[in-house]
Amino acid sequence: MPVIDRNSLTPRTGSIYPEPFATMMRGRSSLRLGDAGGLTQFGVNLVMLEPGAMSSLRHWHLNEDEFVMVTEGECTLVQDAGETVMRPGDCAAFPAGNTDGHHFINRTDSRASFLVVGTRAPREVATYSDVDLRVEVTPGEKGAAVFTYKDGTPWKGPR
Repeated sequence: MPVIDRNSLTPRTGSIYPEPFATMMRGRSSLRLGDAGGLTQFGVNLVMLEPGAMSSLRHWHLNEDEFVMVTEGECTLVQDAGETVMRPGDCAAFPAGNTDGHHFINRTDSRASFLVVGTRAPREVATYSDVDLRVEVTPGEKGAAVFTYKDGTPWKGPR
């Protein structure tokens, strides 16, 4: 069983989102633990949020399940029904196709982190609940992320 040395990994920062949304992800970084271990059937990432940072735009996945466990600090899960404060050991599951968008925000003065485990579908569509944005991802293809408005027309910036 290979051991993954987290300290040898380079944190991934930034976002694949188009502007103005990419800038909103400042203070978010992640370690691609599953990739480092050679996993291909599901992803495992450790996401770190600096104070005030958010994990992503609020979203839901059409084809991929997602599981989250808080590992450090405190973060707030935001969904349609409201907000839930989560602390180390707290878990949440987001089944594929459930249209209740989610994301995490660190509203504390200390860093927070959580482990994300998700399936890797051959084609994934994520819809962003609070903005007119959708992305289709085909892993392994160059230019794999294609952003559109929710109606499917090509993204050209905020309307």
